[in-house]
Amino acid sequence: MAPRPRRAWQRMLSGRRLDLLDPTPVDIEITDIAHGLAFVARWNGQTQGDWPYSVAEHSLLVEDILGRLNPGIEARWQLAALLHDAPEYVIGDMISPVKAALGAEYGRMDERLTAAIHRRFGLPAAIPAAIKVKIKTADRISARLEAVQIAGFAVPEAKRLFPLQNEAILSVLHIQLRPPAEAREAFLKRFGELMGEDGGAA
Repeated sequence: MAPRPRRAWQRMLSGRRLDLLDPTPVDIEITDIAHGLAFVARWNGQTQGDWPYSVAEHSLLVEDILGRLNPGIEARWQLAALLHDAPEYVIGDMISPVKAALGAEYGRMDERLTAAIHRRFGLPAAIPAAIKVKIKTADRISARLEAVQIAGFAVPEAKRLFPLQNEAILSVLHIQLRPPAEAREAFLKRFGELMGEDGGAA
């Protein structure tokens, strides 16, 4: 008798069943993403404060930084920044050393989920390389800020691990900590604004 295949799907609060190995846009709901990201802690939870610093908060910060660095950038690319870590609503946020240890399969799962999420919300499955660089720059600035302000890194160590070409923007940014429910609502609000600006439909 053939072995029973292992379950590769997860039931979402929306009622959707998301296949982690073969995700489709029809099984993606923004409420599931916002809820999941608001309860996933950055830095494995090793941050200061009374609340974990969630991936939802990080995503909002990265989107804000992208807009500050690139005034007038299209709303769809700001949406891409807001959703840049969206797969973590089901696969969690792993620090870089763990991702490296897991190897290519983690990356492939992330890519499949990203493509499904992008299609669901009217973005290209693969973001143009120039836009990816801009989002990555914003992501690195966020990581540098988080490292120093809430993750216990000394400034010299953070500079070495998260080097920046221009540090001026750091002086106008501040980490925000708030309960998961508030982070979830802020994420959904910003998502709605960007979808409206881009003429999309959730």
